[in-house]
Amino acid sequence: MSAPAITDRYPSRLEAEQPPIVRSEPVVWGGTDGGPLAPPALTQMSEQGFLIRPSTVYDATVSALRNEIDRVPARLGDDPRIIREAGSQEVRSIFEAHVLSSVVMDVACSPGVLDVAEQLLGGPVYLHQSRINAMPAFRGRGFYWHSDFETWHTEDGLPQMRTVSCSIALTVNVAYNGTLQVMPGTHRTFYPCVGATPRDNHRKSLVEQEVGVPSTQTLAEAALTSGIELFLGQPGDALWFDCNLMHGSGSNISPYPRSNVFLVFNSVENTPLRPFAGYEPRPGYIAARDFTPLTPRPPSTS
Repeated sequence: MSAPAITDRYPSRLEAEQPPIVRSEPVVWGGTDGGPLAPPALTQMSEQGFLIRPSTVYDATVSALRNEIDRVPARLGDDPRIIREAGSQEVRSIFEAHVLSSVVMDVACSPGVLDVAEQLLGGPVYLHQSRINAMPAFRGRGFYWHSDFETWHTEDGLPQMRTVSCSIALTVNVAYNGTLQVMPGTHRTFYPCVGATPRDNHRKSLVEQEVGVPSTQTLAEAALTSGIELFLGQPGDALWFDCNLMHGSGSNISPYPRSNVFLVFNSVENTPLRPFAGYEPRPGYIAARDFTPLTPRPPSTS
Protein backbone atom coordinates (compact mmCIF):
# COMPACT_ATOMS: atom_id res chain seq x y z
CA MET A 1 0.00 0.00 0.00
CA SER A 2 1.40 3.39 -0.98
CA ALA A 3 1.84 6.17 1.56
CA PRO A 4 -0.92 8.79 1.64
CA ALA A 5 -0.32 11.89 -0.43
CA ILE A 6 0.96 14.90 1.49
CA THR A 7 -0.78 18.19 0.81
CA ASP A 8 1.59 21.11 0.29
CA ARG A 9 -0.17 24.12 1.76
CA TYR A 10 2.71 26.43 0.85
CA PRO A 11 3.95 25.62 -2.66
CA SER A 12 7.06 27.48 -3.78
CA ARG A 13 10.01 27.26 -6.21
CA LEU A 14 7.45 27.50 -9.02
CA GLU A 15 7.66 28.17 -12.75
CA ALA A 16 5.64 31.39 -12.59
CA GLU A 17 4.54 33.99 -10.05
CA GLN A 18 1.67 32.93 -7.83
CA PRO A 19 -0.44 35.05 -5.46
CA PRO A 20 0.43 35.20 -1.75
CA ILE A 21 -1.03 32.57 0.59
CA VAL A 22 -2.61 33.49 3.92
CA ARG A 23 -1.02 31.65 6.82
CA SER A 24 -3.22 28.88 8.22
CA GLU A 25 -1.42 28.15 11.53
CA PRO A 26 -1.30 30.22 14.70
CA VAL A 27 1.79 32.26 15.47
CA VAL A 28 1.71 31.68 19.22
CA TRP A 29 0.82 28.08 20.08
CA GLY A 30 0.99 28.33 23.86
CA GLY A 31 -0.67 30.52 26.47
CA THR A 32 0.48 32.55 29.44
CA ASP A 33 0.51 29.58 31.83
CA GLY A 34 3.93 28.16 32.54
CA GLY A 35 5.93 30.60 30.43
CA PRO A 36 7.83 33.85 30.99
CA LEU A 37 6.03 35.88 28.31
CA ALA A 38 3.17 38.08 29.50
CA PRO A 39 0.08 38.78 27.34
CA PRO A 40 1.47 42.02 25.80
CA ALA A 41 4.58 40.18 24.59
CA LEU A 42 2.51 37.33 23.17
CA THR A 43 0.27 39.84 21.40
CA GLN A 44 3.25 41.60 19.86
CA MET A 45 4.69 38.30 18.67
CA SER A 46 1.35 37.31 17.16
CA GLU A 47 0.74 40.63 15.42
CA GLN A 48 4.26 41.78 14.51
CA GLY A 49 6.07 38.46 14.21
CA PHE A 50 9.02 39.43 16.39
CA LEU A 51 9.94 40.29 19.95
CA ILE A 52 13.07 41.76 21.56
CA ARG A 53 14.12 40.40 24.97
CA PRO A 54 16.94 42.53 26.47
CA SER A 55 19.71 41.04 28.63
CA THR A 56 18.86 37.43 27.82
CA VAL A 57 22.50 36.33 28.23
CA TYR A 58 25.01 37.47 30.87
CA ASP A 59 28.20 39.35 29.88
CA ALA A 60 30.49 36.45 30.80
CA THR A 61 28.50 34.07 28.59
CA VAL A 62 28.52 36.58 25.73
CA SER A 63 32.32 36.71 25.98
CA ALA A 64 32.54 32.90 25.99
CA LEU A 65 30.31 32.72 22.91
CA ARG A 66 32.45 35.28 21.07
CA ASN A 67 35.53 33.18 21.80
CA GLU A 68 33.91 30.26 19.96
CA ILE A 69 34.06 32.21 16.67
CA ASP A 70 37.84 31.73 16.68
CA ARG A 71 38.17 28.53 18.68
CA VAL A 72 35.83 26.27 16.71
CA PRO A 73 37.12 27.06 13.17
CA ALA A 74 40.73 26.76 14.36
CA ARG A 75 39.98 23.25 15.59
CA LEU A 76 37.90 22.11 12.60
CA GLY A 77 39.79 23.62 9.65
CA ASP A 78 37.97 22.91 6.36
CA ASP A 79 34.98 21.23 7.98
CA PRO A 80 31.81 21.86 5.89
CA ARG A 81 30.10 23.28 8.97
CA ILE A 82 32.39 26.30 8.74
CA ILE A 83 31.08 28.71 6.08
CA ARG A 84 33.47 31.42 4.94
CA GLU A 85 32.94 34.69 3.12
CA ALA A 86 33.16 34.44 -0.67
CA GLY A 87 36.67 35.30 -1.79
CA SER A 88 38.23 35.18 1.68
CA GLN A 89 38.83 32.90 4.62
CA GLU A 90 36.88 35.02 7.08
CA VAL A 91 34.25 33.02 8.96
CA ARG A 92 30.66 33.79 7.96
CA SER A 93 28.80 31.07 9.88
CA ILE A 94 29.49 28.08 12.12
CA PHE A 95 26.70 25.52 11.74
CA GLU A 96 25.62 22.88 14.25
CA ALA A 97 26.95 25.24 16.89
CA HIS A 98 25.10 23.49 19.72
CA VAL A 99 26.97 20.26 18.91
CA LEU A 100 30.36 21.91 18.49
CA SER A 101 30.08 24.15 21.54
CA SER A 102 28.77 23.27 24.99
CA VAL A 103 28.43 27.01 25.63
CA VAL A 104 25.87 27.30 22.83
CA MET A 105 23.96 24.25 24.06
CA ASP A 106 23.90 25.67 27.59
CA VAL A 107 22.39 28.90 26.25
CA ALA A 108 19.78 27.04 24.18
CA CYS A 109 18.65 25.14 27.28
CA SER A 110 18.83 28.06 29.70
CA PRO A 111 15.97 29.84 31.48
CA GLY A 112 14.78 32.76 29.42
CA VAL A 113 15.54 30.91 26.18
CA LEU A 114 14.18 27.35 26.23
CA ASP A 115 11.05 28.27 28.18
CA VAL A 116 10.29 31.10 25.76
CA ALA A 117 10.59 28.72 22.80
CA GLU A 118 8.35 26.16 24.49
CA GLN A 119 5.76 28.81 25.29
CA LEU A 120 5.69 30.20 21.75
CA LEU A 121 5.49 26.75 20.15
CA GLY A 122 3.17 25.18 22.69
CA GLY A 123 5.26 22.32 24.02
CA PRO A 124 8.57 20.45 23.75
CA VAL A 125 11.07 21.64 21.16
CA TYR A 126 14.36 20.59 19.57
CA LEU A 127 16.95 22.55 17.61
CA HIS A 128 16.29 22.31 13.88
CA GLN A 129 19.37 24.43 13.24
CA SER A 130 21.94 26.44 15.16
CA ARG A 131 24.80 28.61 14.06
CA ILE A 132 27.10 31.41 15.05
CA ASN A 133 27.07 34.22 12.49
CA ALA A 134 29.96 36.64 12.09
CA MET A 135 29.84 39.76 9.94
CA PRO A 136 33.38 41.18 9.71
CA ALA A 137 34.03 44.90 9.69
CA PHE A 138 34.21 46.55 6.24
CA ARG A 139 33.74 43.31 4.26
CA GLY A 140 30.82 41.45 5.86
CA ARG A 141 28.23 40.58 3.21
CA GLY A 142 24.53 40.82 3.95
CA PHE A 143 21.66 38.35 3.65
CA TYR A 144 18.99 39.22 1.07
CA TRP A 145 15.29 39.41 2.01
CA HIS A 146 13.76 35.99 2.64
CA SER A 147 11.44 33.90 4.78
CA ASP A 148 13.30 31.13 6.58
CA PHE A 149 10.22 28.94 6.44
CA GLU A 150 10.29 29.04 2.64
CA THR A 151 13.66 27.29 2.71
CA TRP A 152 12.95 25.01 5.65
CA HIS A 153 9.71 23.91 3.97
CA THR A 154 10.97 23.44 0.42
CA GLU A 155 14.46 22.06 1.15
CA ASP A 156 14.10 20.49 4.62
CA GLY A 157 10.47 19.37 4.59
CA LEU A 158 9.09 21.20 7.63
CA PRO A 159 5.32 20.88 7.09
CA GLN A 160 3.98 23.68 9.28
CA MET A 161 4.90 27.14 10.49
CA ARG A 162 5.63 25.96 14.01
CA THR A 163 9.21 27.10 14.27
CA VAL A 164 10.77 30.15 15.90
CA SER A 165 14.24 31.69 15.77
CA CYS A 166 16.21 33.34 18.54
CA SER A 167 19.09 35.61 17.51
CA ILE A 168 21.30 36.58 20.46
CA ALA A 169 23.58 39.56 19.87
CA LEU A 170 27.25 39.06 20.73
CA THR A 171 28.18 42.62 19.73
CA VAL A 172 26.40 45.94 19.59
CA ASN A 173 23.80 45.95 16.80
CA VAL A 174 23.47 49.39 15.26
CA ALA A 175 21.95 50.70 12.04
CA TYR A 176 25.29 50.85 10.21
CA ASN A 177 26.94 47.47 10.94
CA GLY A 178 24.61 45.21 8.98
CA THR A 179 22.02 44.58 11.67
CA LEU A 180 18.94 42.50 10.96
CA GLN A 181 15.99 44.20 9.26
CA VAL A 182 12.44 42.86 9.50
CA MET A 183 9.09 43.59 7.86
CA PRO A 184 6.56 43.48 10.72
CA GLY A 185 3.44 41.46 10.02
CA THR A 186 4.74 39.68 6.93
CA HIS A 187 4.80 36.41 8.89
CA ARG A 188 1.05 36.13 8.32
CA THR A 189 1.50 35.78 4.56
CA PHE A 190 3.48 33.19 2.61
CA TYR A 191 5.04 34.51 -0.60
CA PRO A 192 5.67 31.75 -3.17
CA CYS A 193 8.97 32.10 -5.01
CA VAL A 194 9.87 31.42 -8.63
CA GLY A 195 12.69 29.13 -9.73
CA ALA A 196 13.53 25.45 -9.25
CA THR A 197 15.85 24.34 -6.46
CA PRO A 198 19.31 23.46 -7.83
CA ARG A 199 20.96 20.29 -6.61
CA ASP A 200 23.10 20.87 -3.51
CA ASN A 201 21.72 24.39 -3.32
CA HIS A 202 22.95 24.74 0.25
CA ARG A 203 26.56 24.86 -0.93
CA LYS A 204 25.89 28.27 -2.48
CA SER A 205 22.89 29.60 -0.57
CA LEU A 206 24.73 29.62 2.76
CA VAL A 207 27.10 32.20 1.27
CA GLU A 208 24.63 34.05 -0.94
CA GLN A 209 20.97 33.16 -1.37
CA GLU A 210 19.62 33.50 -4.90
CA VAL A 211 16.84 30.87 -4.97
CA GLY A 212 13.85 31.07 -2.67
CA VAL A 213 13.67 34.85 -2.54
CA PRO A 214 10.58 36.88 -3.48
CA SER A 215 10.46 39.17 -6.49
CA THR A 216 11.37 42.82 -6.04
CA GLN A 217 7.76 43.77 -6.75
CA THR A 218 6.54 41.44 -4.00
CA LEU A 219 9.08 42.86 -1.55
CA ALA A 220 8.20 46.44 -2.45
CA GLU A 221 4.50 45.81 -1.89
CA ALA A 222 5.17 44.03 1.41
CA ALA A 223 7.39 46.84 2.66
CA LEU A 224 4.83 49.46 1.63
CA THR A 225 2.24 47.71 3.79
CA SER A 226 4.38 46.68 6.75
CA GLY A 227 7.34 49.03 6.84
CA ILE A 228 10.84 47.99 7.87
CA GLU A 229 12.29 47.91 11.38
CA LEU A 230 15.86 47.31 12.58
CA PHE A 231 17.08 45.16 15.44
CA LEU A 232 19.10 47.62 17.52
CA GLY A 233 20.48 46.07 20.67
CA GLN A 234 23.33 45.42 23.06
CA PRO A 235 25.38 42.25 23.54
CA GLY A 236 23.19 39.67 25.25
CA ASP A 237 19.91 41.00 23.85
CA ALA A 238 17.75 38.48 22.00
CA LEU A 239 15.55 38.94 18.97
CA TRP A 240 12.82 36.31 18.67
CA PHE A 241 11.12 36.10 15.29
CA ASP A 242 8.64 33.85 13.56
CA CYS A 243 9.90 31.40 10.94
CA ASN A 244 7.92 33.11 8.17
CA LEU A 245 8.84 36.73 8.94
CA MET A 246 10.45 38.50 5.99
CA HIS A 247 13.92 39.61 7.03
CA GLY A 248 17.42 40.31 5.78
CA SER A 249 20.50 42.39 6.46
CA GLY A 250 22.69 44.79 4.58
CA SER A 251 26.43 44.42 4.19
CA ASN A 252 28.69 45.74 6.93
CA ILE A 253 30.91 48.50 5.54
CA SER A 254 31.46 49.98 9.00
CA PRO A 255 34.60 49.43 11.11
CA TYR A 256 32.48 47.60 13.68
CA PRO A 257 32.11 43.80 13.35
CA ARG A 258 28.79 42.17 14.22
CA SER A 259 28.13 38.64 15.43
CA ASN A 260 25.25 36.65 16.87
CA VAL A 261 24.15 33.18 17.94
CA PHE A 262 21.20 31.93 15.91
CA LEU A 263 19.00 29.20 17.43
CA VAL A 264 16.10 27.66 15.50
CA PHE A 265 13.58 25.92 17.74
CA ASN A 266 11.07 23.56 16.13
CA SER A 267 8.15 21.77 17.74
CA VAL A 268 8.60 18.02 18.15
CA GLU A 269 5.16 17.78 16.50
CA ASN A 270 6.51 19.45 13.34
CA THR A 271 9.40 17.19 12.36
CA PRO A 272 10.51 17.17 8.71
CA LEU A 273 8.86 15.18 5.94
CA ARG A 274 10.42 14.89 2.51
CA PRO A 275 11.55 18.20 0.96
CA PHE A 276 8.57 19.84 -0.73
CA ALA A 277 10.57 21.37 -3.59
CA GLY A 278 14.05 19.96 -3.39
CA TYR A 279 16.03 16.79 -3.93
CA GLU A 280 17.63 15.01 -1.00
CA PRO A 281 17.27 16.66 2.42
CA ARG A 282 20.04 19.06 3.33
CA PRO A 283 22.85 17.72 5.56
CA GLY A 284 22.07 17.10 9.21
CA TYR A 285 24.31 19.93 10.36
CA ILE A 286 21.94 22.34 8.56
CA ALA A 287 18.64 20.53 9.17
CA ALA A 288 18.84 18.35 12.27
CA ARG A 289 17.71 14.72 12.32
CA ASP A 290 17.84 14.43 16.10
CA PHE A 291 14.38 15.35 17.37
CA THR A 292 15.08 14.70 21.05
CA PRO A 293 13.33 17.39 23.10
CA LEU A 294 15.63 19.84 24.83
CA THR A 295 15.61 19.84 28.61
CA PRO A 296 16.40 22.74 30.96
CA ARG A 297 19.89 23.29 32.31
CA PRO A 298 20.72 25.22 35.47
CA PRO A 299 21.13 28.97 34.96
CA SER A 300 24.64 30.38 34.75
CA THR A 301 25.87 32.21 37.82
CA SER A 302 28.18 34.43 35.78
